[in-house]
Amino acid sequence: MGLILVRYGEIALKGANRPSFIKQLRSNIHACLQGRDIPHTIETVHGRIYVHTEQVQQALEGLRTVFGVVSFSPAVAAPAEFEAICEAALAVAREAGHSPSRSFRVLASRADKTFPIISPELKRLVGDRIHKTLGGRVDLSDAADLTVGVEVRPEGARVYGQTFAGPGGLPLGTGGRAVALISGGIDSPVAAWMMMKRGCVIIPVHLSQSEVETNKALENCQQLASWSHGWRIRPIVINQEEAFGETYRKLQRIGAERWTCIFCKRTLMAKAAELAVEHHANAIVTGENLGQVASQTLPSLEAISYGVPKPILRPLIGFDKVEITGLAQRIGTFDISTRDSAPCPYLPDRVVTTATMDEFRRVLEDLARL
Repeated sequence: MGLILVRYGEIALKGANRPSFIKQLRSNIHACLQGRDIPHTIETVHGRIYVHTEQVQQALEGLRTVFGVVSFSPAVAAPAEFEAICEAALAVAREAGHSPSRSFRVLASRADKTFPIISPELKRLVGDRIHKTLGGRVDLSDAADLTVGVEVRPEGARVYGQTFAGPGGLPLGTGGRAVALISGGIDSPVAAWMMMKRGCVIIPVHLSQSEVETNKALENCQQLASWSHGWRIRPIVINQEEAFGETYRKLQRIGAERWTCIFCKRTLMAKAAELAVEHHANAIVTGENLGQVASQTLPSLEAISYGVPKPILRPLIGFDKVEITGLAQRIGTFDISTRDSAPCPYLPDRVVTTATMDEFRRVLEDLARL
């Protein structure tokens, strides 16, 4: 049976709430592996999570997508005895293809203080055994070709030769619920993913303006679902004409078409707030990014947010497009979002960019009189 050592990060700082976070993380790991049809068992021993499975490589791929996992390593279990640890370290080095032409280092930690060899000495002795048996140049820096890790814990020793990065963050399901506005573009799926990374489960809402954009939004939701272990993502699609058409025609009648984008987004915010109440969500998530387009200037954002009864979370507000694009590529939504797009049928020739709240309120009052 293969063994994977799973590490978490800020969960360790949760004090009395730590057990509930670990329980949720274990549940999400189980959901991930079960969804991939990987037989496994999970145990938590002295602050470490261990996954036991025969399908180690497949499990490693799954763990890359579990929020709350900081890193993980396929490991070898050994008794907390020096010779056994050395044999395990040699086995790990051979498995990694170590040879006299490669450099290596050993990292050691001793959580079990009854073990007679302190960490620096253990590191030196195990490194010496590897050097004498397999050769290779010692390199104590991160540039070493191979890093052999040794953990001596009350439950025994764990030795590993590879460490893979997880997404980090908090376990999905520990941060509440949010309605996430999802378009067919690059930004909004990334914003939803970032809130998922903070433990927030999402309820995607898409304002459908064309079949092309709706298909892209739904495919992005499918991609986000591959990160949503333990929570089923069920997108909600709203027809743009049904939701906004009447307001648009009123804006035309009062000669305020320049305000179309702001009032369209306000319409979507209002609907999202209703759905948040219906689905017991605590906030609304958007992909808005300061200054990227006309409706995302500070005056426009102030108008869009006016009177919305739920908190509006904008995790991308300070990001630039290069940073957002990099995240979209990482999470798998970039190629979907950059396919051919369909223009919004309501987009005016000129849009409001720096209107004041006084002007906005006057338009509101004019609409109310119709």
